[in-house]
Amino acid sequence: MGLFDRYGGTVKLWLGPIFSLLLSDVSDLEVVLGGTQLLEKADEYDALKRWLNEGLLVSRGRKWFARRKVLTPAFHFKILEQFVEIFDRQARQFVQSLQVALQSKRDVVHLVDYIHLCALDVICVLGILAASAAFVSLLIYHLKYKHIIEVTKNIPSPPSLPLLGHGHHFVGKAPHKLVATIQEFMDVYAKGKTLKIWLGPELNFLMADPKDIEVVLGTTRFNDKAGEYKMLEPWLREGLLVSRGRKWHKRRKVITPAFHFKILDEFVDIFEQESRVLLTNLQREHQQSVNLYDWINLCTMDTICETAMGVSINAQTNVDSEYVRAVKTISMVLHKRMFNIFYRFDWTYMLTSLARAEKRALNVLHNFTEKIIVQRRAELLRSISESPVQHDDVDMGTKRKMAFLDILLQSKIDDKPLTNLDIREEVDTFMFEGHDTTSSAIMFFFYNIATYPECQRKCVEEIVSVLGRDTKTPVTYELLNKLHYVDLCIKETLRMYPSVPLLGRKVLEECEINGKIIPAGTNIGIAPLYLGRCENLFSDPNTFKPERFDVVTSAEKLNPYAYIPFSAGPRNCIGQKFAMLEIKAIVANVLRSFEIDFVGDASEPPVLIAELILRTKDPLMFKLKERVY
Repeated sequence: MGLFDRYGGTVKLWLGPIFSLLLSDVSDLEVVLGGTQLLEKADEYDALKRWLNEGLLVSRGRKWFARRKVLTPAFHFKILEQFVEIFDRQARQFVQSLQVALQSKRDVVHLVDYIHLCALDVICVLGILAASAAFVSLLIYHLKYKHIIEVTKNIPSPPSLPLLGHGHHFVGKAPHKLVATIQEFMDVYAKGKTLKIWLGPELNFLMADPKDIEVVLGTTRFNDKAGEYKMLEPWLREGLLVSRGRKWHKRRKVITPAFHFKILDEFVDIFEQESRVLLTNLQREHQQSVNLYDWINLCTMDTICETAMGVSINAQTNVDSEYVRAVKTISMVLHKRMFNIFYRFDWTYMLTSLARAEKRALNVLHNFTEKIIVQRRAELLRSISESPVQHDDVDMGTKRKMAFLDILLQSKIDDKPLTNLDIREEVDTFMFEGHDTTSSAIMFFFYNIATYPECQRKCVEEIVSVLGRDTKTPVTYELLNKLHYVDLCIKETLRMYPSVPLLGRKVLEECEINGKIIPAGTNIGIAPLYLGRCENLFSDPNTFKPERFDVVTSAEKLNPYAYIPFSAGPRNCIGQKFAMLEIKAIVANVLRSFEIDFVGDASEPPVLIAELILRTKDPLMFKLKERVY
């Protein structure tokens, strides 16, 4: 400082034959430090080389540049966040050491010595962790990932970090922002085709080319579901949605007859009955803004219980029942496990209160289903012993219609009846797949026709022309099949807002799909939500245009693997006809009774959350007005 005060901002020094300049002017410092022209360290650093060799501090040229590029991600804020725990632990040890020193009645404490030891502890722990991570990473890379990285190097992807992959783009983001992030990555990097995403050590491909999708969904080659579906196994066990191989094939064959049109014809009476309860509830709400989803959800829960098990849980009239609360708990658990990294791994999740809440809810759901199965099996056996007719013609001893459960009770696999556990798995699967999915579809249907009043008018005209002006006229299977325009509106709703926004498959063996090598263990994601908004697949994709699905009048040629709200191929949704009939029955009865207006800014699309079932960030609110003819 004295030299600068005496001689100015630049000082020339000769130390024997060594010439040196000392600079203090900011503009000079910017030239020296601000570019890569003067990167090499001064001779004084040579004393460190015997220890550091060519570490980052003393290396130069190409070696320095390459090392710097590799090491930079290690100081990403997500990594630094994990180091804070070490800083805290060693700082507390530092404080304890000072307290011991003070208790020894020393007059003077050399604080620098203690700081030096604390810093040494911190950096040693971090150094060991870094070295261990580097060694393990290199070992894993050479043993497993080198081949995977090599064969997938030409698949486009966003910027990634070592070890984390692309996880830093998603961790900590609100669920509704993930949809926008994926959309952006697909548009910018994949150009609407195929995107590579590494989530830590897990490789994922997102595919949006119908030719690739046809290969994945069109055969049984990729029948195994992706890892995300494992979160459903505590509830559904090995039901049709998550089972694989021979078990899936056998179960699918047994269950298919349950969705024969003659069975569906009987279910329409239940759709009619439960939608009437919904109308009663909406009648009390029509003077104010109403969250339709809540009431629709209870209606579909009653409907699915009645059709699946032949019993009513009266969810619409007893919203606080134990069964209803258990279903809501499981829905909340699935949401949190999808978007919280801490809950995604079983070994951390099982330590949480959420896991304990899930266990209690599962006990309620499983015990309820098990109880109904035992009761109905006993009734079946009693009916067989008392009835002279053949087993297949038994009426189950009651006046009510056959439920899904009754069909399973009479089914066999390899000439053996299904066990109670087999039946419970499929009944619970039917409950899950037929409950939230239809609720989502109906809510978005009402949103679309409320924001497109002309479409609502056409729906009502058709409903009145088919069912008449008397709102008490019940819907029937035959009448619902005549609602052609309503059908188009449902299809268009499912294009824009598919109930299941993402489908997942697991690749078990390395394979090739249209020139792309897919390594074993890769998760393939296919997003009906993204496909439905692709301009190269659908004209004016953000506009609600039901007529595009009219095969008679539409000039738009639809690729069957571009529109897949019910998936496609051998593992498509087995209950899609059931779902379409239920949606039609409910919307027909509601629209006959009420005009529906959207309460909100219709110019701004709803903010979506893409979990297992498509939802909105905020409730969609509606105003209902009694329809006057």
